[in-house]
Amino acid sequence: MEMEKGKSKVVRSAEKLVETAMAGRDASHDAAHAFRVRDLALSLASEEGLGTDPASDCDSLEIVELAALLHDIGDYKYMKNSVEDTSIVERFLEEEGLDASKREKILSIIKGMGFKNEVSQTASVKFSTEFGVVQDADRLDAIGAIGIARCFTYGGSVNQVLHDPSIPPRQSLSKDKYMNKNEKQTSINHFYEKLFKLKDLMKTEAGKRRAEKRHNFMQGFLREFYEEWEGKA
Repeated sequence: MEMEKGKSKVVRSAEKLVETAMAGRDASHDAAHAFRVRDLALSLASEEGLGTDPASDCDSLEIVELAALLHDIGDYKYMKNSVEDTSIVERFLEEEGLDASKREKILSIIKGMGFKNEVSQTASVKFSTEFGVVQDADRLDAIGAIGIARCFTYGGSVNQVLHDPSIPPRQSLSKDKYMNKNEKQTSINHFYEKLFKLKDLMKTEAGKRRAEKRHNFMQGFLREFYEEWEGKA
């Protein structure tokens, strides 16, 4: 109850939008995912020193919280034309009366944080602390125990094969190839095409520390998975 009282009006409105806009989705990209990413992002922000100066960091924390909450509303995987759509978020931020600078920063984080934007990137890109903690939070929720659960949940929702040794993980993925829904893939291959790469793509020191444990957990899971698949365990 105290936490509810401490939330701003725009954050409470954002939570309601998330619950409405993401209702009916499979549990890999539902409202609970957005709320976990928000909690992780604020926790990482604290570890990275955001919020230590109330006078200057209040805006930064609001940007982090709103970007984390709203980041998956227009996810291309759930759009009819498979194209990311931020129009709902843009309209919401404008109707809530956020100033243009805040709206721009929030939308910039949302539009740039997806793995698809970094899948074939070779050069490092400058980023703000706000961007780093939100992206790292989303990626932390993609790995570890919850990441494994989400991987198979999404795979099941699109009738993806669990594992097929005859289908190798794709190498040298481009953005277009990564986003291609028509190419037959397996849930296990997703570990190699994305999940195992995330540890080394973390932007913040806090994110890197947490990713290590989650990464190791996934490695142990796959070792056990292969032994059971082959009838050895």
